[in-house]
Amino acid sequence: MLYLQKLKVILQSKYFYLFLLIFITIYIFITTILIKYETNLDNSDVLEGYIIDINYQEDKISFVLKVDNEKVNCTFYTKEKFTDLLGKKVIVTGKIKELKNNTIPNTFNYKKYLYRNHIYLSYSILNIKVIGKENIFYKIKNKIINRINASDSKIKPYFNLFILGDKNYLDSELYNTYRSNGIWHLFAISGMHISLIILIMNKLLNKLKGKTIIIMLTLFYFMFLTGFSASVMRATIFYILKNILDLLNIKLDNQKILFLTAFIILIYNPFMIFNSGFQYSFLITLAIMLKSSSITGNYVIKIFKISLLSFIVSMPITINLNYEINLLSIFLNIFYVPLISLIIFPLSILTFLIPFLAPILKIFILLLEVTNNLLIKLGINIVVPKMPFLFIIFYYLILLLYYRFKRKKFLYLLGALISINYFLPKLDNNYYVYFLDVGQGDSSVFISPRKNEVIMIDTGGAVNSDYHVSDNVILFLKSLGINKIDLLIITHGDADHGKEALNYLEKFKIKNIILNNNKKNSLETFIEKEGNVVKNYKSKYFNFQNINDYLSDDENYSSIITYMNINNYNFLMMGDAPKEIENKLISDYNLQVNFLKIGHHGSNTSTGENFIEKIQPDISIISVGQNNRYGHPKEEVLKTLKNYKLYRTDLNGTIRVKIYKNQYKLKTYAP
Repeated sequence: MLYLQKLKVILQSKYFYLFLLIFITIYIFITTILIKYETNLDNSDVLEGYIIDINYQEDKISFVLKVDNEKVNCTFYTKEKFTDLLGKKVIVTGKIKELKNNTIPNTFNYKKYLYRNHIYLSYSILNIKVIGKENIFYKIKNKIINRINASDSKIKPYFNLFILGDKNYLDSELYNTYRSNGIWHLFAISGMHISLIILIMNKLLNKLKGKTIIIMLTLFYFMFLTGFSASVMRATIFYILKNILDLLNIKLDNQKILFLTAFIILIYNPFMIFNSGFQYSFLITLAIMLKSSSITGNYVIKIFKISLLSFIVSMPITINLNYEINLLSIFLNIFYVPLISLIIFPLSILTFLIPFLAPILKIFILLLEVTNNLLIKLGINIVVPKMPFLFIIFYYLILLLYYRFKRKKFLYLLGALISINYFLPKLDNNYYVYFLDVGQGDSSVFISPRKNEVIMIDTGGAVNSDYHVSDNVILFLKSLGINKIDLLIITHGDADHGKEALNYLEKFKIKNIILNNNKKNSLETFIEKEGNVVKNYKSKYFNFQNINDYLSDDENYSSIITYMNINNYNFLMMGDAPKEIENKLISDYNLQVNFLKIGHHGSNTSTGENFIEKIQPDISIISVGQNNRYGHPKEEVLKTLKNYKLYRTDLNGTIRVKIYKNQYKLKTYAP
């Protein structure tokens, strides 16, 4: 009893939580920033371990292999249908894949994501051999996965979302619309969902002794089932702590229990602090706890207040994930919270158990998707540039001050801080040129002072692929506070230069488009139909001209060649123009070139010796994809450029040129 009394005093002391806060801050700094981690495995082509996470796709299996207490990211391309691999002991043969950083700034960094999940190696797998069975926990999960995979294709993604916490099976376009509408958080298994499970189990086990233990064990397995997602861990550990404290007759307010929950999770895995799910889950839960006395009224009013509170509290996280906010999302939650959390979520669980309910679930999913696609057109989306870390700290300090003193002036300060962040790019008087890494393609962006005018030359585009590299470029532009392209120049109709224009036209605002004067192919015809194609464009900030009006049956010969001057620095953008056009240029013009975008990705059809010797560029840039099937850039071209400073997007990533007054600074974003 004496020990319990001492424990009670300690747990109720505010100094104890101050100590824990200081301790966990230092602990996180040391373990995530100061200490650097790397693999302890050798470079063997053969690995033996257990598959602890898996994702089955049409012709690819992605999985995490645990080898000697270390996790390895694996990708296996196969037409063979594998099942029940999760949890099994296997021997795999393969080759190490180099982990790479994002080469387009302010976009998802897969290498960093894996590192924060304690994965330092990636393998391309050639063969898998099963040598051991899975345990009972994985056996059950395999059966659940198989049952989900055998379900109707319309409801399969939602089973994966609500039972396994896996969003990989949801159509990417649909996912983006949910995110744009600001309702994506409702698909993450949250405290509300766990509370619903606890409520149902309490009702079912009402008179059963030991029901709390059964609920705890069920939640533990659900935590395992969902891959230990932050929100499920929070709800489960909170429930367990609360019950243990009640058993010990120690009364603690919910805020302290929430703090202890966060402390336990971060001690176990300090990298969770960088997890957006962790950030959303704890910040919103804490805000609701602190303001619970103000969340009054009927059901609709309560949902609105919670939605508004969640919107305000999570705004910096949302901004730095999406670089835009949808003001309509505050009101959308009034409709979607009950639809998703109280109908579709429990109905998904029930339908998984009782399949004949599938037609009912499909009706509600149809309602969800149809209304979502309609409302995306009504969204009040405001592009907000990336929020600096210092601004985020100030934001939450001001929120704390508002909670402490209840004065409106702190809300005005919040508004002022967001406004400063919004208008900050407008104070930047520099020019920027980005040679974007769009793989085996071409795309460059010219940005004026104060972001008032944006010109893009080509868009890139993966041939025979539905992958949209422009999604990353759009995200990047938004991170700079840019919400439109004033002029898009498509040099010619090849897919690797113009295919992504279709995605831009659908998802981003493009005010004007210029195409070359040649006969239009099917891609250019579609662009002309969907966009505002103009013959001439008068720029306020850029002095540029097209210096190639040659017409030919060959698209490359008719490439628009842009000659642009910025603060006495000259840029020459060659498109895919061949040597014959290069010779015509040096015959017709006296070109002074500081930055040359090499023609045709370094193909030997371009970049003649005479051309380079004549213009003598200070810096040359080749836009080219890594390990491309064309063998670009060709050795002949590299030899021609050997005496000149050369940058390549496959080696250097996106290349940024910042021009201020009569100087420039070059920066690369290497993979």
